[in-house]
This record gives sequence, structure tokens and C-alpha cells, in this order.
Amino acid sequence: MEIKNAVAGLSALAHEGRLTVFRMLVQAGPTGIAAGEIARQMEVPPNTLSANLTILSHAGLIDSRREGRSVIYTAKYENMSDLLEYLMKDCCGGSPEICASLADVVLRSRCDMPASA
Repeated sequence: MEIKNAVAGLSALAHEGRLTVFRMLVQAGPTGIAAGEIARQMEVPPNTLSANLTILSHAGLIDSRREGRSVIYTAKYENMSDLLEYLMKDCCGGSPEICASLADVVLRSRCDMPASA
């Protein structure tokens, strides 16, 4: 990942509305959520939602597909992982001990791990 991609991703997430949408899509999983449902849950006007979705899409954090009359949005997990990995590798500057505690947090917070782990 290049720094310009990292900046685009972080910039896109540095807004309460966009971060909320992104979190919602991450939690929805690969099935995604229709744009209309996102707007209803967030209680935002369609034009505001559209602008936020466009910014997240241009940053490479979400994807969309058409299903009938609906547009379904999904998080791009690989790009999210790339952004997190970039931050950890770049910010640690080749000194893994700097980010060791952060790496432990990441491993403990994996969704597929039992809560007791």
C-alpha cells in the first residue's frame, strides 16, 4: 500500500457519518446492506448518504453491486486489512517491539476467536 492510499482511507474514515457507515458494512458481512436501509438506519438524507458512500468507495474501502432496483454496499475487508497492516508496519518503522502490544490487541479482537481467548 502506498502512502496516498493510506491517506485516502484514513481521510475517508475521519468523519463520523462515514465511519458509522463503514462500521455498519463491516458488521453486515459479505451480504452487505442496501443503500435505502443504510439511510433508514442512520436517519440521513439520501444525498448525504450518497456523498459519504462515494468518498468511502473512492478510498477503496467499500464496494457496491446492483440487485434488482437496490444497490447493495459491502466493506472491502482486504483493503481494510491492508490499511491496518500498512499502519502497523510503517509506524513501527521496522521495530516490531514498538507495535507488539498493538499486534496483541489485533489478535485478541479477531471476530472469529472465542471471547475467552
